[in-house]
Amino acid sequence: MSTRVTLLGSTGSIGTQGLQVIEAHPERFAVEVLAGGANTQLLAEQAARHRPSLVAAAAGTREDLTAAIATAAGDPGYAPEVVVGEEAATIAAGAPTDVVLNGITGAIGLRPTLAALRSGARLALANKESLIIGGPIVKDTAAPDQIVPVDSEHSAIAQALRSGRADEVRKLVVTASGGPFRGMDRAALREVTPAQALKHPNFAMGRVITTNSATLVNKGLELIEAHLLFDVPMERIEAVVHPQQIIHSMVEFHDGAVIAQLGLPTMLAPIALGLSWPERLTDIETPVDWTRAQDWRFEPLDDRAFPAVRLAQQVGAAGGTHPAVYNAANEVGVDAFHDGAARFTDIVDTIAEVLQRHDDARFDAHTVEGVLAADAWARDEAAGLLSGSSTGP
Repeated sequence: MSTRVTLLGSTGSIGTQGLQVIEAHPERFAVEVLAGGANTQLLAEQAARHRPSLVAAAAGTREDLTAAIATAAGDPGYAPEVVVGEEAATIAAGAPTDVVLNGITGAIGLRPTLAALRSGARLALANKESLIIGGPIVKDTAAPDQIVPVDSEHSAIAQALRSGRADEVRKLVVTASGGPFRGMDRAALREVTPAQALKHPNFAMGRVITTNSATLVNKGLELIEAHLLFDVPMERIEAVVHPQQIIHSMVEFHDGAVIAQLGLPTMLAPIALGLSWPERLTDIETPVDWTRAQDWRFEPLDDRAFPAVRLAQQVGAAGGTHPAVYNAANEVGVDAFHDGAARFTDIVDTIAEVLQRHDDARFDAHTVEGVLAADAWARDEAAGLLSGSSTGP
């Protein structure tokens, strides 16, 4: 029997690669639900190809999407249920299925993540923000082993952890490419442009994640995510720069052994493993070429030029709604940077200032309403701080 799959964010990078994996193994998977963003044409083409029973979109109208699907399918006999609007992804996530791949970017992925967990489906989680901002809620909702990480770093850790018991783990080591500005000092970073920030050395990703990789906010978020996923204290999770990104992350055990997961710097293998966990599918990615001489380098993070990781370590240790505030302020900062209203360095500076102003006691980290209230407060605070910041000192 085929594994029924729901793809959230099907028109984005993770979603399209998820469909690529599914298409390579049609005997194994059947697409039950597709939920996309504003690209109605691509979503309609995906629906026509995979024939899900439910198609959802965050934007547009139900009539337009229905018509686009009918045109793309060219078959009056295919008429899926169509849902459009702010709640569309959440409705899609709660539909009966076996696996939900959450490839949505940003805090808007929280409600769909919770809906998927409540449905009983396995959650292949690429939307790290939903776990980070809603940590206590997500963990309380999830059954044991219900969440399978799709981020390449956390997939690597999950694989490495199968080599030993939880009480044998000394440290998690999360690798970072260092981004396009590795080696630059803070003065130089002040002058980088949005176009430069979007040139990731290894991965092709969306605007927010690519910018987060340039500021190293993404690595900070990943440390918090590792803490929540694997129940390892923040002080025993660290990041190391590995520019080639062949080693995706490592687990150090208390006997001194280190288990690393290696592979080309693409997302296909982690996505495939998220869909089929714990089994491995065949011929997903090209292995490392051992006949070719190559060097893999490691170096420490420059905390002075890139303070986002150190800040995230403090945020993860503090818990509560601090991670939600960190993430929300960052999303506002990224938008301001790309809109020309902030410098590159303003992004993390703004996160730090908003965190300084944050009173965690005002918000309940154990309710969705409390988390989203903290998120909204942080966005407003960040927007106010960034007003006119492009001409600041």
